[in-house]
Amino acid sequence: MSPPPATESATPAPGGPATPGAPPATSATTRDTPAFGWSAYAERVNGRFAMLGFASVLLIEWLSHDTFLHWAGLVP
Repeated sequence: MSPPPATESATPAPGGPATPGAPPATSATTRDTPAFGWSAYAERVNGRFAMLGFASVLLIEWLSHDTFLHWAGLVP
């Protein structure tokens, strides 16, 4: 009995490394190419950092029972 025919191509997948050890051409979570400036990738990363910062401020306010501005010493 012969093995079933291979369904996968021998060529690398789009966004995958062209040679072993080479960095991928795209992001790990999307097909966007990492780039600086006004790109969809940069905006997505910026939004994720903004969500982390907002959650951190809420956590600080919840744990200290004080406003973030007062906790940080920005208002008396």
